[in-house]
Amino acid sequence: MATWKRIEPGYIGGAQAIDATSTTANFPLGLTVKAKDLASTDYGVGEFIYLKGVASTAVGSVVTFNRDDHSTALLAADAKGPVAVAMSANVASQYGWYQIRGKAVAKVLASFADNADCYATSTAGSIDDAVVAGDVIVGAKSASAIGTPSSGLAEVEIDNPFVFDGVI
Repeated sequence: MATWKRIEPGYIGGAQAIDATSTTANFPLGLTVKAKDLASTDYGVGEFIYLKGVASTAVGSVVTFNRDDHSTALLAADAKGPVAVAMSANVASQYGWYQIRGKAVAKVLASFADNADCYATSTAGSIDDAVVAGDVIVGAKSASAIGTPSSGLAEVEIDNPFVFDGVI
């Protein structure tokens, strides 16, 4: 997996790494920062938002979030709202970072293919490339097949993705 370091100009470091979770809010909810993958050139620069966790969140879980209270919900069929990818196992009553732009690693279903549209599914927190009317994730595209970088995960390219439970 990637090792992320915040690079936001003028940003003073903090008590919580991009891939860590905390029972204490170490940053203002909704704060966005840019970070660079230091482990390799595979993931480059990404943008992340600081949010509240939800039960059953794992690294790579795909969530929708509310901009008013910064709460999250595992992405599911017929969901609406902005979408992000969990950088840690950020469960209920915890706080952590979620990726909203760049090359991310997300939970996916079997047979997920490279270079395809991404869709919400009935499996909470996971995405798939199988067409589901009204559940396309706008601003997301697969960047690898399932298994990259590890089992049950795939790389996806995201740019402030969202779902609206409608037909494009």
